[in-house]
Amino acid sequence: MTIKYLTPYISSEVLIGSVPLGGSNPIRLQSMTNTDTLDTKASVEQCIRIIEAGADYVRLTAQGIKEAENLAVIKKELRRAGFDTPLIADIHFNPAAAEAAARLVEKVRINPGNYVDKRASFEARELTAKEYSEELERIHEKLLPLIKIGSENKTVIRVGINHGSLSDRIMTRYGNTPTGMVASAMEFIRIFRAENFNDLVLSMKSSDTAIMIEATRQLAGMMQQEGVSYPLHLGVTEAGEGQDGRVRSAAGIGALLSEGIGDTIRVSLSESPEAEIPVARKLAEYFPRGISDSKPVPPAFFKSPAVKPEIFKRITGPLVLANMTSFPEINPEAYIDAGFYVNKNTKEIRSSDNSADLIMASGVPKILPPDVSLVLPYKKWFDHIDDQRIFPLFSPETYHENAQRSEKLNLLLTGSHFNIKYLKKPDPGKISVIFTFNPETERYAPDIFINSLAENSLTHNIILNPVFRENDAEDLRIKAAALLGRYLTDRQVSGICLSNIGDISFREVTALAFSILQCTETRITRTMYLSCPTCGRTKFNLQESVKKVKEATGHLKGLKIAVMGCIVNGPGEMAGADYGYVGAAKGKVHIYRGTEPVLKNIPEKDAVEELLKVIEVDNKTRLDILK
Repeated sequence: MTIKYLTPYISSEVLIGSVPLGGSNPIRLQSMTNTDTLDTKASVEQCIRIIEAGADYVRLTAQGIKEAENLAVIKKELRRAGFDTPLIADIHFNPAAAEAAARLVEKVRINPGNYVDKRASFEARELTAKEYSEELERIHEKLLPLIKIGSENKTVIRVGINHGSLSDRIMTRYGNTPTGMVASAMEFIRIFRAENFNDLVLSMKSSDTAIMIEATRQLAGMMQQEGVSYPLHLGVTEAGEGQDGRVRSAAGIGALLSEGIGDTIRVSLSESPEAEIPVARKLAEYFPRGISDSKPVPPAFFKSPAVKPEIFKRITGPLVLANMTSFPEINPEAYIDAGFYVNKNTKEIRSSDNSADLIMASGVPKILPPDVSLVLPYKKWFDHIDDQRIFPLFSPETYHENAQRSEKLNLLLTGSHFNIKYLKKPDPGKISVIFTFNPETERYAPDIFINSLAENSLTHNIILNPVFRENDAEDLRIKAAALLGRYLTDRQVSGICLSNIGDISFREVTALAFSILQCTETRITRTMYLSCPTCGRTKFNLQESVKKVKEATGHLKGLKIAVMGCIVNGPGEMAGADYGYVGAAKGKVHIYRGTEPVLKNIPEKDAVEELLKVIEVDNKTRLDILK
């Protein structure tokens, strides 16, 4: 059962060094170093690059006591260089390292899934109520030294839950679910509160945007229910690099920021850490609270749709509609812009996995291939009423009781100033509504529209048509994904029509629409990759490894493949991946099938080939079973 939360979520404030977080403070930006924490010079230099890019906080890994103690040296060198940015220690498995770091830096991040509990074995551990209570007492006892040190040194603690690294105790009772993530967080929150320690920050991380969003919403609701509202750190783990990394992060983080949830963000890209900050800045600036003012996000309108969109039953995910009404002619080049494949020799035009499902045009093109479905204004459609590839687009003037309709699909055009009476008219045949709006000035218009349909018991399919005005492709990626991510993940819409009036090619806009669907996992049209942003634990050149794995597996549509820097985070954080390529030691790689390491310590030069062999054997086995 989903736990409701009040909007906006107004968090309490904590002071991290000299930089306050939460409350009415701006959204804070942060990144994490990928240097060896024992390499003081390299770590200091990278911290400075991250800070100069605009970070409010910098995180460093401290996997052992030596690394934790060297944070003091790094901090001293940064202060000597004139930088007072608060530092955060990232801890896995090692309470002693956390306790050492808590004396030296402003904030420590711990993971309940492995701070006291051993690495999850992914085996069911049925516990009686008494045994469960005893485990919580053991955890409480183990946390006491950290709580004492944190209180004495005014050190903030982030309780960071990772989907995929929950304890066996939690997974047995709740499953590897958002509810399990919340239960894990609340166990630790209650222990800290019992000791009167409230300098806490919470995070719910996953590479799956839907899980990350739902877990964070549930946690916000559960905390409100218990009378607390600690600041929330937002991030999508293993987001990857390039366009998909930005889109996946923007979709997950943006969905929550749009609801007034979130106080600090980290965009995890498999790139240089300082490259994360400009992306995070653009994402934070897109929402009313922004990064410079202190106004909270105004309450928006959030309700689940009355029914799941019907179009989801008809295709493998939301529709992509390409608005080509401004094209003087829809010729072969225009079809390529809409994602279609055109054979250079035969000139044959056929659909691909990334071609628009519907093309909205002002007239019938000279060439209308069998694979193309066309949407025309009603009066022009009427002249081609028998062509099963063409569907009518109605305006309020043409949609009346006597108007002829398609038996297969009818589209209604409306916008933020919609007339509900127009939408209530007789609707034999399938009805979809193209809802056009300005995403800068009418950010929450789709929420008002969706609620109005539900209140009037109308179940039209909705195709959102935000019309952006961007000249920078990265700005468009971030804004479009941040805006649309919530509606897609919540299955509130059955399609998108991404429009842009600006200096970005139509081809790029079409590709972006499919990237948003891919990264929200609402429509998979190619191989999906997860890759961590690297840290001081990374065992190889991650960016180069991602490139090699992509080149070798890009044809494997529908698979989810994770490329992870180390075995500390990798096995847990790649939850949901079909296969994993995980750094084990210098020059060595483990190959995973799901959560199981099937090949260990493979030389890095052979690892991609061995990964392909495992996939090929599995595919052959599946084919044999089908036979």
